[in-house]
Formats: sequence, structure tokens, C-alpha cells
Amino acid sequence: MLTFDTVRELGRALPDVVDGTAYGAPALKLSGKLLACVPTNKSAEPNSIVVHIDLEQRAELLRQNPSVYYITEHYAPHPTMLVRLSKIGRGELAELLRDAHRFILSAQRKRPTTLTGRKSRSRRSGVRNTARRR
Repeated sequence: MLTFDTVRELGRALPDVVDGTAYGAPALKLSGKLLACVPTNKSAEPNSIVVHIDLEQRAELLRQNPSVYYITEHYAPHPTMLVRLSKIGRGELAELLRDAHRFILSAQRKRPTTLTGRKSRSRRSGVRNTARRR
């Protein structure tokens, strides 16, 4: 049976993937973005992982193999998918991680640039709205 150690081994073989954490759980990241991690939400089944994936590809994989791939209400709004490590083969997992790697890279290329030539942030910068109250 595969474990997150297997995920780590296969993921770290991809360019620029590093170990990290997400919500306090072991994770793999690419340019600071989540590639895969151990899910922390209690809706996920034990021995599963969360993988960052294109929504169209997610729909296709869920349709093709619901015994391996699944989604819960918590993860549904995000470009992620849950994977049962007890049901997936090593080769299929490696391919899925490569797909996640490509998805993250393509999303980064699509981000618009600012006037300074820098990529704009996909999230708010954390600066609070200081609009005056009346």
C-alpha cells in the first residue's frame, strides 16, 4: 500500500518540488503552491491525499474511477481532488503528480503581470480595507 512517503518520493522527482506543510500537515509544494498534501479536513478518508488538479481533469477522473478518486463538500469548490492511496497504483500516482505539476505551472503562466512586470498576487495582500466609516 502506498503512503505519503511514496507521494513524497514521486513528487520530489519532479522539477522544483519541495517538502513543506499545509495546515500543519506534510505537503509537497511547487513555487510556494500546494501540489499534494495529507488532508486535514475530517471529511477526507484515512490514508488519502489532496492533489491540486484542473477541474475538468478532476471531473473526468472522478467519472472514470470513483473507487480511487473522490471529492467531499469541503474540497469541491477548489481545484483539488482526494485520492485513496490504498486504491491507486504507483505509476498512476506518478502520472497524477506530473499532471498536478503541469497544472500549477500553467496557472502561474496565466496570471496577469502588473505594470512593473511582476506577477500579480492571486490573493489579497493582507492589507485591510481602510475605507472611512460614516
